[in-house]
Amino acid sequence: MIKLLPFAAVLVSFSLAGNASHLEPPLELPAADAAAGQDKAKVCASCHGADGNSTNPAYPSLAGQVYGYIAAQLSLFKSGQRKNDIMMGMAAGLSEQDLADLDAYYSSQKTKPGVVSEKEREAVLRGERLYRGGYAPLQVAACISCHGPQGHGIPLRYPRVAGQHRKYLEDQLLAFKGSYETPETAVRFSYGDIMTRIAFLLSDQQIKDLSAYMHAMN
Repeated sequence: MIKLLPFAAVLVSFSLAGNASHLEPPLELPAADAAAGQDKAKVCASCHGADGNSTNPAYPSLAGQVYGYIAAQLSLFKSGQRKNDIMMGMAAGLSEQDLADLDAYYSSQKTKPGVVSEKEREAVLRGERLYRGGYAPLQVAACISCHGPQGHGIPLRYPRVAGQHRKYLEDQLLAFKGSYETPETAVRFSYGDIMTRIAFLLSDQQIKDLSAYMHAMN
């Protein structure tokens, strides 16, 4: 197991910080029932795990996600703003109550930490520097400013990234990058274009390094 460096709060100036007016207001959800959400989540278990901890790196773990984020993403799949044939079909028939219940269930589940090998030490350390300090040459903001010092996210729009599958993180960052390069075929929606702009400035190697570090976080 790799021991991560102590936290150092180094923030790079974020040119998009003034763009808050471009973000949609937080999703308003009805009163949620986590027990009902557990029952509704049974159909999701084959991809995301019975308790929200996915065992397939192609599918994200949903356990411990910040409150409101899963409901927001399901809403985007339902509207077609976020593209994925499987998830668009799964979300099509969900009501607002379903969104709230599923969100309440998954956000209440415990996460399982990611594990990385000693061979990945250098990639993890490079990723940590990017996550905590950003990339000054291109004025890329530090990930910590939105996803928190431990990667646990900030409700409602900024998700937990700690412990997420490395492959899934990498795939999503590449999707954000591609959505900025060719918006007409965008598959990943980003409020205010924040993530698409950030990912566009990252090299493929930096994306791999960041994914390794976020996966290693607890």
